[in-house]
Amino acid sequence: MKKLWITILFLAILTRGFGQEIYALVQQDEKRSRSDSDDNKEVIIGRNFLRIHENDSLVNIRIGNRGLSILENLEGEGTEIKLERYDRDQDEWIDREEDKERRRSRFRGNWSGVEIGFNNYTASRNRQIIPDQIDYMTLHSGKSHNFNLNFAQLNLGITRNAGFVTGLGINWNNYRFDGNNNIVKGDGGQIAMLDPAADLKKSKLTTVYLTVPFLLEFQVPVNGSNHFNLAAGPLGAVKLLSHSKMVFEDGNKEKSNSDFNLNLLKYGATVRMGYSNLQLFGTYYFSPMFRSGDGPGGWDLYPFEVGLAFTFNN
Repeated sequence: MKKLWITILFLAILTRGFGQEIYALVQQDEKRSRSDSDDNKEVIIGRNFLRIHENDSLVNIRIGNRGLSILENLEGEGTEIKLERYDRDQDEWIDREEDKERRRSRFRGNWSGVEIGFNNYTASRNRQIIPDQIDYMTLHSGKSHNFNLNFAQLNLGITRNAGFVTGLGINWNNYRFDGNNNIVKGDGGQIAMLDPAADLKKSKLTTVYLTVPFLLEFQVPVNGSNHFNLAAGPLGAVKLLSHSKMVFEDGNKEKSNSDFNLNLLKYGATVRMGYSNLQLFGTYYFSPMFRSGDGPGGWDLYPFEVGLAFTFNN
């Protein structure tokens, strides 16, 4: 009877602090119990979160890596109570397959967060310089910025330090024109130069896309929760909106909402590497920025982005 009351008191204290965690884990994994030929009984709740092991003389209660052992002397000389700390590598209670599954489920990739960088485009997959015929598409590289907000992430662990990562993000691109011009749909349907007939202070094209990645990520632990990481994979995107904006020297502004023959869907590949929550990233799109044949002067332009990523999923 004394063992029973001590057990109830111990569980009451622990469940006061961990009630929500226990409830969540019970919802995820069904309660299991088993007994062997020596009348040993064991109850498991969650994935090794709560374990109770009992025989004629001993009761072990474990929550996480902490536990309580209650040993009753069979000769009637009293009860011995010990607080325990368990080493996962030496703990015989943990089933190897369950431990492996738990390590996989603990994988956390590096996608959700914010990214800040520069964007530009190439005139073809092999040509970096904008052709003279469409010189009006030349960008001011130092003022053409992109901002990405990756707001959703799903981790598919292979091991504790490797797995697949997918999710959702919003991709903003500001293409700042270097010349005193903007762009417009021409009479033939292709993108052409827009001459504002006045001096411009700023002129840009803005695009916003919803992005979906599928990355394979590897991590090398350094200390604690910090690690070096490398991830790469395909990236798809769907256009949400686009507009152009001109700011004149006299302070007047002119904005135009148009699709500008931009591709509704685009796809590419992204690579990112870094340390813990800070990464360098680069993304190149294999699909042209404008619909094929409807781009400026009939040319296909292929956008790319480089910058820094700050993740907050670890």
